[in-house]
Amino acid sequence: MIEKYFMIGLYFGVLLLLGYVASKRIKTLKDFVVGGKSLGFWVAAFSAQATGESAWLLLGLTGMGAMIGFSAYWVVLGELLGVLVMWFFMAGRFKRLTDRYDSMTVIDYLVTRFRCKTHLLRVIAALSLCLFVLIYIAAQIDATGSAFETFLDWPYLTGAIFGFSIVTIYCLAGGFLAAAWTDMLQGAVMLACLMLLPTVAILTLTHAESIYTGLATIDPGLVTVWGAGGPTLLNIAAVLGMALIGLGFLGSPQVFARLIAIRSDKQINRGKWVALVFTILVDFSAVTIGVLGRYIFTENGVDPESVLGNGAQNVLPELVEYTFPPWIVGLYVAAVLSAIMSTVSSLIVMAAGSITHDLYGQIYNPTMEDAQAARLCRLITLGLALAALLIAVTVAISSPDRTIFWFAIFGWSGIAATFCPMMLLSLFWAGFTERAAIASMLAGFFMTIASKFLLQDLHSVGEIFAALETMPPSFLTALLVGYWVSKVWPDRNLREHYQEDLKHCH
Repeated sequence: MIEKYFMIGLYFGVLLLLGYVASKRIKTLKDFVVGGKSLGFWVAAFSAQATGESAWLLLGLTGMGAMIGFSAYWVVLGELLGVLVMWFFMAGRFKRLTDRYDSMTVIDYLVTRFRCKTHLLRVIAALSLCLFVLIYIAAQIDATGSAFETFLDWPYLTGAIFGFSIVTIYCLAGGFLAAAWTDMLQGAVMLACLMLLPTVAILTLTHAESIYTGLATIDPGLVTVWGAGGPTLLNIAAVLGMALIGLGFLGSPQVFARLIAIRSDKQINRGKWVALVFTILVDFSAVTIGVLGRYIFTENGVDPESVLGNGAQNVLPELVEYTFPPWIVGLYVAAVLSAIMSTVSSLIVMAAGSITHDLYGQIYNPTMEDAQAARLCRLITLGLALAALLIAVTVAISSPDRTIFWFAIFGWSGIAATFCPMMLLSLFWAGFTERAAIASMLAGFFMTIASKFLLQDLHSVGEIFAALETMPPSFLTALLVGYWVSKVWPDRNLREHYQEDLKHCH
C-alpha cells in the first residue's frame, strides 16, 4: 500500500507544480482561457485527445470490452473516424478563421461568423454548454470516487472530494495553461499504461493462443463483432451507437478550444498525426484490456458483473493487481486519475471562461479590466466545480446501478449534439445562418434529453433507441433542423461575408 501512495503522491505533486508554474504566466483573461494562444502541436494534440477520452476510456470502455467482447472494437473505429475528420478536415479551417476573428472561445467564433446583432446565440450557446459540461464533469468526479474506492479501499465520497480538490487547485492557479500542460503529462501516462498492461498480461498467460477459444467457451457472443445473436436489428442499432461516439469530436468546444490555443495552423499539420496515433493506441488497448479481463477472471455461466463490478468497471484495476507488483499498481491509479483530471480541468476552465467572457464580459461588462476578469473567472471556476461535485454525489446516491461509461456519454452526447452539427455546417456551408444555428443548437439540446428520458421508454421502439443511445438521433436531428431553417430563411449577405472571410484565410 505504501508503494501505491508514493506513486500517487508523486503524481499529484507534479500536477500541483505545473499549476504553480503556469500561474506565473497568467496576467489576463486571454492567458487564463486560451493560454495566450501559445501551444505547440505536441501539447495541443495530447491535450485535445486526453480531454476527449476521460474516465469513460479507462473504466468505462475497458468495462464494455469485458461485458460485450469484440463488438466493443466498434467504439475504436468510431473514435478514429471522428478524430480523423476533426484534425484532417476541420481543424485547419477553424484555426484560420478564429485567428482572423481574434476569437477567444468557440462562442466568440460563432458570434463573429454569423455577424450576430443580438446576444441570443451567445446566451443559448453558453448556457447549453455549461449545463452539459456540469453533467460531464460530474461523471468524471463520480469516476474519481470509484477509482479511489476500487484501488485504495477509500470511501467513495472521500475519494471524490480528494480528487476534485486537487484538480480544482491547479485549475484555479494556472487556468488553461495548467490544464494543457497537465493534459500532456496525463495523456502520456494514459498511453504508456494502457499499452503496457495488455502486452504484459498476455505474456504472463501460459496458453495465450487459447484466448479466442476460451472467450467463445465463456460466451460465443464475445467473439463476434455483432454481439450475441448476430446482426439483429437491436445489435445493429447498438453497433451504430458505438461507432458514432466519435461524432463528439466534430465541434465539441472543449476539444476545439485546443485548436484556438495552438500557436498556428502549421502546428495542426503536425499535431493531427500525433492525435490519430494516440487515439488508435489508447482505444484499442482499452477494449483489449476488457476482453483479456473477461477471459482471465470469468468462466461460462458466471455473471461478469458479480466478479468485475457494475458494468465490469473494475476490470482494469483487477487486471493491474493480477499482473503487476504494488508500486506499478500505484502508477495505474495515477493513469486512471490522469484520464479523469485531464477532462475535468479542461471543461471547468472552458465553462468558466465562457460564463466570464461570453456572458458577463461581452453582454454586461464589455469594459471589464483583464485583471478583474481573471479573478472573476477563478471564482466561477470554483463555483462550477462545487456544483459538479454536488451533482456527482446526488447521482451516486440516487442511481447506484449507474455505469461510468453511459453517465459520461450522456454529457458527451449533449455537448456534441448541441454544438457539432452547427460547427460542421458553419465551417463548410456558406449559406448556414444565425437563425439556423440557434435552431440547430436547441434541437440538439432538447433531442438529447428526449432521447434519454422519453424515446428509450417508448413501447416497441424504446429498445432500439436505448441501443443507439443519445448521440445518433440527437446529432441527426440538429443537423437536419439547421439545414432546413437555412433553406427556409436564407441570408445572402451572410453568405457573401463568409466567402470573403475564407478567401482572406487562404
